[in-house]
Amino acid sequence: MDNVSNSALDALYWGDDKNVPKDNNNGKLGQEDFFRLLTQQMSMQDPTKPMDNDQMIAQMTNFTMAEGISDLSTEFKTFADSMTSNQALQASSLVGQKVLIPSDVSYYNGSRPVDGIVSLPQTGQNVLVNIKNEAGETIHTVDMGTLPQGQHNFSWDGTLADGTKAPTGDYVIESTGRLGGQMEALPALTYAYVESVSMGGKRGVILNLESIGRVDLKDVIQITGGG
Repeated sequence: MDNVSNSALDALYWGDDKNVPKDNNNGKLGQEDFFRLLTQQMSMQDPTKPMDNDQMIAQMTNFTMAEGISDLSTEFKTFADSMTSNQALQASSLVGQKVLIPSDVSYYNGSRPVDGIVSLPQTGQNVLVNIKNEAGETIHTVDMGTLPQGQHNFSWDGTLADGTKAPTGDYVIESTGRLGGQMEALPALTYAYVESVSMGGKRGVILNLESIGRVDLKDVIQITGGG
C-alpha cells in the first residue's frame, strides 16, 4: 500500500480553476442543451413506466416559450434603441425651427417679428391684439377688425408708435374681441424659436426655446420653418 502512486489519488480531486473551460453562454441553457437533457431523461426512464407524451410535449412547449420570451426581450431592446436613435435624429432637426406653443409670452430679438395666433370660437368684431412690455404697458396694438370663427395669424415687427424699434426682451400678448355683443378676452398663442434639444429624461424630448425656456415637445402645437 505504501508503494501506491499519489497520481491516482490526485486524479480524484478537482483541478485548478484555470483548467475549467470558460462558459461563453453565461450558464444559459440553449435548445441543444435541452434536447440533450431530454434524450438523457428518456434513456434512463423506467421501461415499465415510459414518459407520458403529453408530459414531454409540455416540457418542450415550456422551453420554447421561455426561449421565445428571452428572444422577444432582446428584440424589443434593439427596437427601443433604434427608436431612441431615430427620435434623437428627428429632434436635432428642430433646432432653428419656429414652433407654436400655448403661451401668451413672446420674445423679440430686435430683428425677427413677434408672431402668433388669435383663436375665435365664433365671429368676432373689433378684434385687437395688445403687445405689452414687462411693466404691463401696452406699447403696440394690432387692429384685426372683424374675423370669422377660427384661428388667425398676427405679426408685429417691433416698431413703436414713434417709429423706433422696441428693445429686445419678452412681451405679453393679450387679445380681445366683441363676441355676441360684449367684449371678451380671446386666447392667443405665440411662436418661439428652438435653440437646442434635450432628451433622455423622464419628460422625453425637451425643446429649449429662445428666452422662453424649456417646453415639452408634446406641448408644441405646430412646427414651421425657421426665419
